[in-house]
Amino acid sequence: MKDESASQQDQRDVHVLVLDTMADWEPAIAIAHINRPAPGKPSRYRVRTVGLGRTSIRSMGGLVITPDLDLSDLAARDSAMLILPGADIWQDAIMEPALAKARDFVDAGVPVAAICGATFGLARAGLLDDRRHTSNDRGWLASSGYRGGAHYVDEPAVEDRGVITASVTASLEFARLILARLAVFPNKALDAWYGLYKTGNPACYFELMESLSHGG
Repeated sequence: MKDESASQQDQRDVHVLVLDTMADWEPAIAIAHINRPAPGKPSRYRVRTVGLGRTSIRSMGGLVITPDLDLSDLAARDSAMLILPGADIWQDAIMEPALAKARDFVDAGVPVAAICGATFGLARAGLLDDRRHTSNDRGWLASSGYRGGAHYVDEPAVEDRGVITASVTASLEFARLILARLAVFPNKALDAWYGLYKTGNPACYFELMESLSHGG
């Protein structure tokens, strides 16, 4: 009989920030496959939600989510990654603790993944000043007042030294970089997975299943 408690103890936590007005679809593809990479196979990771407090939030899609923990209780050493979805409030002062936490993660060498409005937050925090990055629009990001315009890349999603950034329209590419960084899938399986979701080609599904069954 499989020892489920032992496998749970071996899991590392991936934290996703949840906040009012969050664009719930943006991290959805990534966290679904982090939590359950393949049918019948345990994950090496556990997704946990973190909030600006412990009060329930309401996402853009109307989902009510009660955070697993308060942001102030989160330490970079206890996390494999911090995922920051977009929301309407990234330009507000209330987000300063989240930006400080993202800076702590980067300083500790723990990956941070930001999409849509969250990239504006990272720019405000100076975390994109010397990294290749992307966002929804070059001019929009420049309005943050950051100094990293020379490193802006017109791509759906970009990673540089542990910081992943993505456009509002690039949830799939965002997920691909996250899954690659966490090594959720072997490389060949990840390519097949991306091909399946990008093109809908059934051949990619069979390639994915075969890759997973052979471990790569």
